[in-house]
Amino acid sequence: MGDIAEDKLPPLLFSEHHRSHAASAFFPSPFERAAVLCLDGVGEWATSSVWVGDDNNLTAQWELDFPHSLGLLYSAFTYFTGFKVNSGEYKLMGLAPYGEPKYVDIIRDNLLDIKEDGTFRLNMRYFNYATGLTMTNGQFDRLFSGPPRKPESQVTQREMDIASSIQAVTEEIILRLCRTVYRELSMRYLCLAGGVALNCVANGRILREGPYKDLWIQPAAGDAGGSVGAALSVWHE
Repeated sequence: MGDIAEDKLPPLLFSEHHRSHAASAFFPSPFERAAVLCLDGVGEWATSSVWVGDDNNLTAQWELDFPHSLGLLYSAFTYFTGFKVNSGEYKLMGLAPYGEPKYVDIIRDNLLDIKEDGTFRLNMRYFNYATGLTMTNGQFDRLFSGPPRKPESQVTQREMDIASSIQAVTEEIILRLCRTVYRELSMRYLCLAGGVALNCVANGRILREGPYKDLWIQPAAGDAGGSVGAALSVWHE
């Protein structure tokens, strides 16, 4: 630091990952009070979190923790269909309309347990991301009748149908969670952040089918918006 005295340094402030997501969604929104739902892969341990935004305060309500993650579930299918994790998820979403949701029951019966309120637990016997270097394992391969698609190889009908199926399951979970948050908090407005909030197809369904008067979604909903959220959290709170 050269000759700068220690007492001249600014204080170093920390914001938790999901608090940064929540702040990035609520504080730039046009709402004075709103529910905030953050859905991503994982930050510290949280994978899904619910907040109440009120004027210049954010109050945590509850969270789901690693390894049970909607973002990592979607990323596992991104990997399996041959796209790059943490950047190719939009391709999986874009592929979904070209397929049929033929694998929805296989996903629901084997890969996760979805509760009525939208909370869920993943069956980690099929996933490798918590202990290995890949997203899925051999049991996952057998469930979908073959290995993951090799990147840059031809996209087949199987990948289209798998994309359609995981998109349908993801939308179902998000809608259930949004209705649960509305039921618990009775707020007319909802803000969304976290990488899963970039799923614009699911967001459209929330707007059309959900109970909220309006939504506000952080445009940089993924980790790119975390720095903005951390700064806004410090400024407002």
